[in-house]
Amino acid sequence: MPERSRVPGNGTPRKERGLTGRLSLTSRILFVNVLPLVLLGGGFIYLDSYREQLLDERFKLALVEAQITAEALAGASPARQEALLIQIGKEQRLRIRVYGPEGMLESDSFALGPPSFTLAEKPTDGREEFALTLDRWFDRIVGAPILPDYIEPASDFADAWPELARARSENLTQIVLRDAPDGSHVITAAAPVGLDGDSLLITRNPVDINQRVREARSTVALVVLVALLVSTLLSLFLAQTIVRPLRELVQAAARVRQGRDRQVEVPRLPQRRDEIGMLARAVSDMTDALRQRIDAVESFAADVAHEIKNPLASLRSAVESLATVEDPDLRRQLNDIASHDVRRIDRLVSDISDASRIDAELSRTTFQELDLARLVRNIIGSREDRHENEGRTIRFEAAEGSYGVMGEPARLERVIENLLDNAVSFSPPEGAIAIDLEARDGRILLSVSDEGPGIPEERREQIFERFHSLRPDAEDFGNHSGLGLAIARAVAEAHDGRLTAAARSDGEHGARFVLSLPAIKR
Repeated sequence: MPERSRVPGNGTPRKERGLTGRLSLTSRILFVNVLPLVLLGGGFIYLDSYREQLLDERFKLALVEAQITAEALAGASPARQEALLIQIGKEQRLRIRVYGPEGMLESDSFALGPPSFTLAEKPTDGREEFALTLDRWFDRIVGAPILPDYIEPASDFADAWPELARARSENLTQIVLRDAPDGSHVITAAAPVGLDGDSLLITRNPVDINQRVREARSTVALVVLVALLVSTLLSLFLAQTIVRPLRELVQAAARVRQGRDRQVEVPRLPQRRDEIGMLARAVSDMTDALRQRIDAVESFAADVAHEIKNPLASLRSAVESLATVEDPDLRRQLNDIASHDVRRIDRLVSDISDASRIDAELSRTTFQELDLARLVRNIIGSREDRHENEGRTIRFEAAEGSYGVMGEPARLERVIENLLDNAVSFSPPEGAIAIDLEARDGRILLSVSDEGPGIPEERREQIFERFHSLRPDAEDFGNHSGLGLAIARAVAEAHDGRLTAAARSDGEHGARFVLSLPAIKR
């Protein structure tokens, strides 16, 4: 069954939407913000390409018109030329001017008949001015070249038109694009006529180009506007998908902090695979870890109070009895009891202090490379010098090889000392304790075996609990705090290792503790 998040306060499950769960926040934010820009940039590219395509078509048309007109006029009589100028100019909406061999204007279709078009003046209407301003901005954005203004020269000679002068000198058709006062385009085409030195100049005002480009621009603007509206709505939706779960996390965190409801469930948002989901699950896991730590601290505090209370009660009873007892032997026994209780409390406080700060100390410690075989040999030699084995024999065997591990020497030494102390306590007098060291599957295994009664299988995990003690019958009560094995396991886990209890591998009576640590990779 898929996991569901729970909204703090009312406990109503809420299933996250699939879209918000599949894409990361980075992808969604980029998509929402880039979409209008992509459409706007694509619109500009499309409009510029569209206008260039229209102009290219008109250039080709002007070239064909100029050449066909020049061929039609070549060799025609003056009357026939005038008739052709009027007819072609009217039908094609052109202004056609013919210049003689000397460059003097001889015929003008606008003078022979009614003008087929009129160049509009600079717009004064607000709407037209705005459209013209948009045209100028568009040209700047796409980097269009600045076109010269179309101005009718005062002279009637061909040299007043640069394109006509080039056509007469090079005997090739020339085309020039200019801007009319109203922002529309003016295309002029100059071409030689026949072999007599005549030339013609054709002028066209394709106002439909600007109109079609403006219509396309309006369409692009509408698309961009719709995309901007959609982007805004998506941004609001995206903000809600971010804000709502964050608000839920804040509310849950506040209730956890206030401690009013220990059962408050931090939403994990399992359907979300983005950063918000990762944050929710991290906060939930952190909250669970904090609760476990708090519960452990509370349990530890209760256990500490219980463990200290017993020797304190015995100590108080002994001290209070001393004031009323006159018998020297009895007073000596009470002093021994008080001294024993003081040592017991001192040992208990030392172990409690060590157990409470071990995690913090190891988290700040820089591990170093050490040889576990050498460390074991040094510990065995030191214990023999101090006569701590109480007549037990310690046998150490290690196969040839490398036993390097990363760790904190003092803490690992404490673990091995605790295991040996435990083995000495349970082994019979003059018994043997075996320490074996081997490397297997990338780990170093250190096992300590004794000849004691062994540990029942159902209690092999309980002995690692704090203040749990399974002592031999012959041992005086209070000589151990019940924290040694708990501390040893905590140190092992802080080194990415494990500490377990098992039966002896040879089948004999006794217990075996195995410390497993990751080996250094060579």
